[in-house]
Amino acid sequence: MSGGVDSSTVAALLCARGDSVVGLTMQLWNQRRLPGLVGDGPVAHRCCSLDDVHDARRVAEHLNFPFYVVNFERQFEDAVVRPFVADYLAGRTPIPCAHCNTFVKFDDLIRLALQVGAERLATGHYARVRRNPDSGRYELFRALDPAKDQTYFLFGLTQDQLARTEFPLGEMSKSAVRHAARQARLPVAEKPESQEICFVPTGDYARFIEAYLAEQGSAPAPAPGEITAPDGTPLGRHDGLHHYTVGQRRGLGLAAGRPLYVIELDPARNRLVVGEDADLRRTQCEIRDVNWIPWEVPPACIEADVKIRHRHDSARARIVPSGLGRARVEFAAPQRAITPGQAAVFYQDDQVLGGGWIV
Repeated sequence: MSGGVDSSTVAALLCARGDSVVGLTMQLWNQRRLPGLVGDGPVAHRCCSLDDVHDARRVAEHLNFPFYVVNFERQFEDAVVRPFVADYLAGRTPIPCAHCNTFVKFDDLIRLALQVGAERLATGHYARVRRNPDSGRYELFRALDPAKDQTYFLFGLTQDQLARTEFPLGEMSKSAVRHAARQARLPVAEKPESQEICFVPTGDYARFIEAYLAEQGSAPAPAPGEITAPDGTPLGRHDGLHHYTVGQRRGLGLAAGRPLYVIELDPARNRLVVGEDADLRRTQCEIRDVNWIPWEVPPACIEADVKIRHRHDSARARIVPSGLGRARVEFAAPQRAITPGQAAVFYQDDQVLGGGWIV
């Protein structure tokens, strides 16, 4: 239970159908850490805050079931925060929510749920899980409401995790969820959705990375360096590569007389490479740590639609698995801003075939 309307409505639906429910909220990040990042006023719409824990408890009391807060701060820092910082320092743009789903919510939390006697874990994610009677494997499908679908962040779930998971909101629209929350008189029925990453209180990723490195004393803050054209021509100076991502246009500090975009981050040379829109377009990319869902061993070649960002309109592609958890994605048409560190997720219609991390 995150304390939001979605997971709270799931709890209400499970109670209404007669299930025995235990509420679990994860304490993931000490909000008192890195105090210099927090301003004078409250931070609105940030998930997993102390207020959210209070809201989750209020919902459990309202629905009359046991509620516990479980401390996963160490696991979260190891599985999410440290890789988040390491990815930015390596010139990649990470997706912490996907790591949290795979390695904390549907790994550590499922194990804990089983230890307290629960049979399954239900969450407020918008997705659908079905068991294929022919193959015996659990399969993942997009939510009925395409605007709320969260399967892009769930591609890493294993068969064991999918077998223990329920997504009751997968067949519902957001408006239907709000209506159900109001019908159940939930105290969070009108609560706005969270927008920011839970451990970055101001949404300023670069400041968080600098403050975290200073706290850890493990490495200096990323240094400024050179901005160049693709041919190596110097164009200016950057403030540290952790401030930038592939496809970025604003904040470059260049007056070139034409639009320029980040096309590459080169941490080995501490160099930011910029170019024109055409330079951002590529027809293929390599993927690592691929998780296949319908198969243990995938076909030699797969035709599918591939999303390279959460808000990306999926594009037709040929996927060629190459062993050792890797694959090559060959798009039918050039795609803009294929970004290392983001996920490439493979779909056939509404079914998620799998996905991995862009190299």
